[in-house]
This record gives sequence, C-alpha cells and structure tokens, in this order.
Amino acid sequence: MIEINKKELVKKALSAMENAYVPYSKFPVGACAATADGETILGCNIENASYGLTVCAERVTLFKAYSEGKKDIAALAVAANVDEPVSPCGACRQVIAELAPSAIIYLSNRDGSKIKTMTVEELLPYAFRL
Repeated sequence: MIEINKKELVKKALSAMENAYVPYSKFPVGACAATADGETILGCNIENASYGLTVCAERVTLFKAYSEGKKDIAALAVAANVDEPVSPCGACRQVIAELAPSAIIYLSNRDGSKIKTMTVEELLPYAFRL
C-alpha cells in the first residue's frame, strides 16, 4: 500500500466539487477516494428535482470506484463549501462503512485549511451489518 497524501486528496475533492449539480440546494460537495495502489476516483453530489433521487458525493465516488472494479479503498476525502470540515450524512456513513470499512476519512472545509482525520468506526460507530 502506498502512502496517502491527505492534502493532495483533499485538493482533488475540492476540484471535484466544481462538477456538482446543485441547482436546488446550492451546496456543492466533492469527494476523492484513493485505492491502496494510489489510484484516485472523483465524485460530486448530483441533485434532482425529485429530491429523494439526489445522490451525495461520497456515494457517487464509492459507487463509481466499485463499478470500475476498484474495491480496495484506502482513503476517502470529502470537501464542501463550509467553514468547518463537512460531515457526511447518515446514508453516506453507512455506505462508507460497507464499501470502505478500513479507509482513513478526511473531512475538509472550503479551502482545505481545516481537515479532520478519522476512521470509519469513528465516523459511524455500531454500523449496521448483516
């Protein structure tokens, strides 16, 4: 496994935010997953007029990684246009716990000046499992 540069991963998550489709909330979020071999996968939130069909950046990123056969997720950075590090929603926390259970999670604010580093267990203690 290669060493993950958290600032570089956050920088990529911030760049992914630019592709967000957020005409309703005006709340762009970007994410970047890094595989154990150093490959990165970007994603952003995509809204829909039927709001329940909206998909968060974290899930877009992980679904994209899995759909491309990249399942060894070592780290996930999430960034949003907020003052403090962004917090993933409950649905995203559950998906992260299942698809990237051993990943290091980096949560960032709008410019990467504040980054919170945590484990998946810290992000979602007692995650649902079958």
